[in-house]
Amino acid sequence: MSSKKTEISQEVPEAVDLAGARKALEEEKVSLQQKLEEMGFGGSGLEYDDNFADSSQVTAERGEVETLVAQLREALSDVEVALSKMSSNRYGICENCGLPISAARLEAIPTAKLCITCVAQRSRR
Repeated sequence: MSSKKTEISQEVPEAVDLAGARKALEEEKVSLQQKLEEMGFGGSGLEYDDNFADSSQVTAERGEVETLVAQLREALSDVEVALSKMSSNRYGICENCGLPISAARLEAIPTAKLCITCVAQRSRR
C-alpha cells in the first residue's frame, strides 16, 4: 500500500448542488438544535431531581438521554463542519485522499467526510 497521498483537490465536484446541500444542512442544523433544546440541553443542560423515589430508574433514563444528546451533538458538529467546508470551498472533498466525493454520496449523506473508496478501505481494517 502506497503512503503517497494524492494531491488535494481545491474544487467541489461539479454535479453537487451546493445551494440545495447548504439549504438541507441549514435545516438539519436548526432541527438538531431544536431537539437538543426540547431535551433540556439547549443551554446549561438537563436538571434531574435527586430526591426522586426510584433513583435507579432516573439513573437509567439519564444514561439514555445523555447517550441520545451525545449523538445529536455529534450530528450537529458534523453539520457545522460541512457548512464550514462550504464556506471555504472544501465541501465534497475526501478528508483522507483529497479526491472529490461523488455527488450521489453527498446527496445521500450531506455530511460525508470520506469518499466511498476510503470508507471501504477503512471498513476492511
